[in-house]
Amino acid sequence: MLIRETQDSDLNDILFVERTAFVDDDTIEELVRNLLQDPSAQPAVSLLAFLQDRPVGHILFTAAHLLRTEVPATIALLGPLAVVPDVQKQGIGGKLIEKGLQMLTEKGVELVFVLGHPDYYPRHGFQPAGRLGFEAPYPILEKNAWAWMVQALKEGVIDAVSGMVMCADAFKRPEYWRE
Repeated sequence: MLIRETQDSDLNDILFVERTAFVDDDTIEELVRNLLQDPSAQPAVSLLAFLQDRPVGHILFTAAHLLRTEVPATIALLGPLAVVPDVQKQGIGGKLIEKGLQMLTEKGVELVFVLGHPDYYPRHGFQPAGRLGFEAPYPILEKNAWAWMVQALKEGVIDAVSGMVMCADAFKRPEYWRE
């Protein structure tokens, strides 16, 4: 498997992966297209996974920032992560997360947030964010509070900051914040 940063010429492959992975959610393709073009999402890390020459996975991390914090922190938002169905459960998503977090660490990002499946993301170092004082950009139903998660890429930063996460403009639609 090859994982590499995306280029502008990869848009069709990216959207193929998203469309195939999220067949029941036609908003994801539009979200990804918009995030890739949104200046407020930059700097972004966008990675594609290939098996031979076939695109099979995509992950996107976009810039975000914290409101109501006295200590500045560099943060990113993970989403979406997509793997085509016929190769799921083979570790592709985990490798995309690992590579993305490594790149973000090298770029000086301190915290990464995700609204995602609570059985999956904790295996990759994420923990519930709400109980640590981090609010999602939109209210999350109490029954889904565990799905709002964070991972520190720099030691001690979680104890030093808190507040509401403000995401890229393209992410500012309430329907994207329902788990």
